Amino acid sequence: MKTIKSLILGSAAVVVAVGGAQAADLPVKAKAVEYVRICSLYGAGFFYIPGTDTCVKIGGYLRADLTVNGGNGGAPFTSGSGAYHDRYTNYYNDYSRFALTLDTRTATEYGVVRTFGQADFTFGTEGFNGINQQSTLNTNSAQGNVSSNYAGQGSLGVEYAFIQFAGFTFGKSASAYTTPWQGYPGNISGSLVGGYDTVTGINNVQYTAQFGNGVSASFGVDDSSANDFNRTQLLDAAATNAAAGNWGLYGAPTSAVTSVGTAYTGTYIPDFVGNVRVDQAWGVFQLSGALHYVDGGYFQNANTLGGQFANGSPNTNAMDSGHPDGKFGGAVSAALQIKNLPTGPGDDIKIEGTWAKGATKYALGTSGALGGSYFMIKNATGGVGGDISIGAISDGIYGGPGKTGIQLTDSWGFRGAFNHNWDPYWSSSLFGAVAGVHYGSTAKTLWCGNYALAATSVAGITNCDPGFTLSQVGVTTRWTPVKNLTFSSEVMYAYLDTNMKGSVTGTVTSAYPLTTGTYQFKNMGTVEVEFRAQRNF
Repeated sequence: MKTIKSLILGSAAVVVAVGGAQAADLPVKAKAVEYVRICSLYGAGFFYIPGTDTCVKIGGYLRADLTVNGGNGGAPFTSGSGAYHDRYTNYYNDYSRFALTLDTRTATEYGVVRTFGQADFTFGTEGFNGINQQSTLNTNSAQGNVSSNYAGQGSLGVEYAFIQFAGFTFGKSASAYTTPWQGYPGNISGSLVGGYDTVTGINNVQYTAQFGNGVSASFGVDDSSANDFNRTQLLDAAATNAAAGNWGLYGAPTSAVTSVGTAYTGTYIPDFVGNVRVDQAWGVFQLSGALHYVDGGYFQNANTLGGQFANGSPNTNAMDSGHPDGKFGGAVSAALQIKNLPTGPGDDIKIEGTWAKGATKYALGTSGALGGSYFMIKNATGGVGGDISIGAISDGIYGGPGKTGIQLTDSWGFRGAFNHNWDPYWSSSLFGAVAGVHYGSTAKTLWCGNYALAATSVAGITNCDPGFTLSQVGVTTRWTPVKNLTFSSEVMYAYLDTNMKGSVTGTVTSAYPLTTGTYQFKNMGTVEVEFRAQRNF
C-alpha cells in the first residue's frame, strides 16, 4: 500500500514539474509601453518627458502680418524715410513669423522649477526705413534694404529664455516694472506710446513674493546697456565742435559719431525696478518704480576716441577732455484693469500712466529702439520747402561751450483701452495713448545751439524747443472663427504736436535728404492700417 501511495505522489510531482516547465515556455503578453504620459499639474498641454518627473509643453504661434502706410508691426510713419514720403519707402510692409515656445516644470522640495524659452523665426519684406542721407539714389534703399528679405533667408530672434526657482527669475524675461499686458492694452500695433514695454524680454534677475489674496511684490535688476531696452539718446551738445554732431533739419543728430545713444558711457549701474500688484477677480492694480543711471562720455566729441594721441600729444578728442558727472533718473507708473463690466462677459478696461525723468523709454514705450527723434514732413518741393514737425527723443543733454553737466529730460505718458466681446467670435478694442517730452531752459539752449549749426538759416524760428507731444487713437476688430485662430484688423491715427514754432531754411546736403527751401513748423498726423492672421498652438 505504501508503495502504491509513493508511486501516485511521485507521478503527481512529475506532472506538476512538467506543467510548470511548459508554462514557463509559453509566450507572456508584454506590458504596454507608455510613451507619453499626460501631466495635469500645470494645465492643459503638458506631458511628462519619458523617464523623468519633468513636465513639458510645446507651443507657439504662426503669424502673417501686413501694414499699409506704416512699418512692420503697425509702426506709424512718425520717423524714417516714410515720414517724409520719399520714393525709397515701401508703403506697405509685411512679414511672416513662426514662434516656438518650450515650457518645462519640475516639482521639488523648494517648489516648482520652471524653464521657458521662445524663439521667433521671421521673414520680413520691409524696405528702406532709415534716413537716406544722400542727394542721389541710396544703394541699400534701391535694393529694398537687405533685411532678411531674400528667398531662403530670414531672421531668428530670442524673446524669452529664463529659469524660475523659489520666487526668483534669471534670464531674459519681462521686466518687473511692466504691466501684465505690456504695451498691448487692446491694440495689435507694437508702437503704442504712453508706457513701458518689454514684450520681447530683457536680461534681468528678479524676485517675486506672494502675500496671498492676489497681493504680490516684485523687485528686479534689469540690463540698462542696450538702446532697445532702457536707453534712448544722451546727447553731447558740443556746439564749439561741429564734428561732434549737429541736430539735422528733422531734429536728430546727423553725424555718425552721435547716432542713437553713443554719448552714453558703458554700463556701470543696472536699472533697479519693482512693483506692488493686487490681482483679484475684479481686476488688477499695480504701482511700479524704476531707477535709471544716466552717465555721459567725454566732453567735445562724445566717445570719438580715435587718434587721441596724434604726434604724441592729446588732441581735442582726447580722453582727458573731461566728462560730466552721472545722474540718477527714473520713472513711476500706476496701472488699473477693471473686469466684469456690465457691457458683456469678458469685457474690460485697461489704463496706465507714467512719469519719468532721465528715463524717457519708460514713458514712450515700444519694445524696440526709438531712434533719435520723431519727425514728419510733407509738401516738400524743390526751391519752396514744405511743412515739418519734429520732436527730439533723449534721456538728457550735456556739453556746449561751458561744458554743462547732464540736463535730464522729463517725459510722461498715458494709454488705455476698452475691450468688448460682441459674441464668442467677434471682439473689438478702442484704444488711445499720449506721451510728451519736455526740456528745461538749459537743455533747450544746448539743443538749439546745435540745431542752428545744422541749417542754413534759423532766423525764422520764433520758438526753439525740441519738446513734443505724440497722440495715438485706434480701433481693433478681431474675428475668431475657431479656437486659437484669429483674424485682426486695426486702424491707428498718430498726431505729432511739435513745440517748435516758425520756420527753418536749409539746402540739400548729406545732413538731411530734403529739397532746398524754407520749412514751416506745423503739427501733423498720419494713419496706418494693419491686418493680421494668427494661429496659436
